[in-house]
Formats: sequence, structure tokens, C-alpha cells
Amino acid sequence: MLVGLKEKIQPDKWKIADHVVKLETSIIREILKISSQPGVISFAGGLPAPELFPLEILKDLSAQVIDKYNFMCCQYSLSMGVKELREWIADYTTKQGMPTEIDNILITCGSQQGIELLARVFIEPGDYILTENPTYVGALQAFNYYRARYATVEMDSDGMLIDQVEEKINKYKPKLIYTISNFQNPTGITMSEDRRVELVKIATKYNIPLIDDNPYGELRFAGKPVPELKSYGGDQVVTLKTFSKIVAPGFRIAWMNATKSINRQFEKVKQCTDLHTNAFSQYLLYEFVSQGFLEPHIEKIKADYRKKRELMLKVLEDTFPEGVSWTKPEGGLFLWLELPSHISAKELLPKAIELKVAYVYGQPFFPGGEGENTMRLNFSNATLEGIEQGIKRLARLLKENM
Repeated sequence: MLVGLKEKIQPDKWKIADHVVKLETSIIREILKISSQPGVISFAGGLPAPELFPLEILKDLSAQVIDKYNFMCCQYSLSMGVKELREWIADYTTKQGMPTEIDNILITCGSQQGIELLARVFIEPGDYILTENPTYVGALQAFNYYRARYATVEMDSDGMLIDQVEEKINKYKPKLIYTISNFQNPTGITMSEDRRVELVKIATKYNIPLIDDNPYGELRFAGKPVPELKSYGGDQVVTLKTFSKIVAPGFRIAWMNATKSINRQFEKVKQCTDLHTNAFSQYLLYEFVSQGFLEPHIEKIKADYRKKRELMLKVLEDTFPEGVSWTKPEGGLFLWLELPSHISAKELLPKAIELKVAYVYGQPFFPGGEGENTMRLNFSNATLEGIEQGIKRLARLLKENM
């Protein structure tokens, strides 16, 4: 019983690890709390469109999974993942021109866990990671936990500026090269084929693992497809992919494609993280893909996102003031805006919320903390009406504050 002890219980004085205390919360998650208020048009999260989730198909398949796999779908499973799903992914990847075996595939709890496993396996305090500038804030959050440092490389419309890469490698000796080569988060930029080839050559020359975080690769709805980095780099490349953007994120099913010897290291670390990824979700997604539902579903998603991207670009062009520029991605979920240098997107956000519209300001995507005049807009989650109204509200806000 707690009688007589209550005044002695002081959890707020427990000694938490210093690097955890210093770790910042996800800015996107914090903004989502605000933007979830009724009536707010949110361009903040990287959320797929919920109306496109294949709920009726998944409902039918759920019963099939229980009938077909019985207790197996509810039992403890292998750390590497359900065999059937890994075999399907290996075959799917091989057909895309990247020969892959089942032992190359490790199922993770979302791509975020893949990033976490990479950090656990490779990074010690003070190690450098070479990244694009800006880069995915969730990766920075995972790497920061292990007290990584960053060698950043600037970008243009063709992606990472490769002529900076070798110089940064010689100066900082990075443990990893981390890139989002397709429809980069946050900018929406896709790395050109020539730069992919050069990046692979440099990574191989210095024997540095090249991490290709590729959650959006299937979501191209304009322009010419570019082969994946792994097509050029083979075992030099560790690829992260996910079902979150092409089926539904709530399943938290993603995978790593790596050489067998490195996957054994990831497997060891995963075993002390969560034992294994959700088995029922793996069986359910296996039935979804093996019964032929994936490809038509991806086409449906692409058609919807194409309309939303085109509308957002049109309304930006029609309403935004001079001095603001933005990317024109060929796929993915995001646009990236650069405001005049004297304007802080962070300081404007509370005013935007008052106008019932939300975005993510760009500063947290920069390892060095710059980019105050940038913002990321998500077009996949809003309705067409919401995109038109929300962009017009942002245009009015900028005109009033420029």
C-alpha cells in the first residue's frame, strides 16, 4: 500500500541519461497535435490519403489469414520476418533488375526502425554521417540519439552535389552515406541517373555503406523513371523500403535489403529491440501482394496524388507572391518552398494556425539548423478543396508579412 509513501515518490528526480534529456521531440509530431484541431487544413504530416486505404479488401483478407495460417499468424515469429513475405519481396526486387535472395531481406517495424537499426549497428558517439542538406528529420532524430555528427552536402534540382561528396569524405571520414534518392523528403527532388552512378563509385572507392532510404519510389506520376541506387551499387547499397506509402502506414511493415553478412548484424540488434515485427500484419500484407492487389492499388494512389500535386502547383503559381520559389516533384508526397531570406517560416506558423492551415517549417530538416526561410507542404493527405483553400490562406499570410 502507498499509505505514508506518497510524499517520498519523486519520479521527476530520477536520473535519466543525459543524451535522452537532450533529445528533441519530433517537430512533425508536435505540429500534427496542433493541426489536428477541427477545421485546420494540414499540409504538415507525411500522411497518405486515408480514403485510399483498401479497407474492404483488407477486411476480407484478414479472415482468410486466420483461416489459412491459424495460430501461426498470432504466434511469435522469426526476427528476419515471415518467410512468405520475404520471398515475395525478394522476387519482386529481382524482377525490378536487382537480383535478391530471401536472406537479403529483413522485415522491420516501419522504415524508421530500419534507420534505427543502421544507427545501432554502425554509429558510435562522434561518428560522422554524410547526408543531403536538408534531409529527413526522422533520420536525424534517430542518428542524434547515438550522438552522430554530420557532413552535409548541398542539393540542386538533380539531387546531391556529387562534386562535394569526396571532399567531405576526406575531411570527415563518415561511417555512412545516407540519401533519399527518390522524391526526397523534404524537398521532393529526385537524384539524376548520372549522379547515382557517381555516388556509387565514390561509396565503393572508400568502402562506405550507401544507405538509400526509398519509401516513395513506387509513387512516380510524372517524368522518366530512374533505376534504384542498388541497381548500380549492389551490395554496396543498403535499401530501405516500406508498405506504409503504398498500402497503409498503420501496419508498420517495411524492409531492409542488404548483403547477408550485414543482415546478420541487423538481425542481432533487432532481436534486442522488439524480437520480431508484427506477424499478423506480415501475413496479411503477403496475401494482399500475392493475390495481385498491390499493382492496381499503386496505380490508384498515383492517379489521386497526381491530381493533388498538379492542383497545389497551379494554386501556388496563381496566388503566391514574387520572391517565393518551390520544387516541382515528379512523385512522392511533398513540395519544398523557399521564402525570402528575411522571413521565418517558424515564426509564421502560429499565424497560419490562426488561419486554420498548417505546414512544417524547414529548419529541423537541416543538421546545422539553418533554413529558417523554408517550409515543407504535403499534398497527399488533403482534399482537392482543402488544397485550394489552404494554399490561398498561406498566400494571404505571406503577402501580409512580406
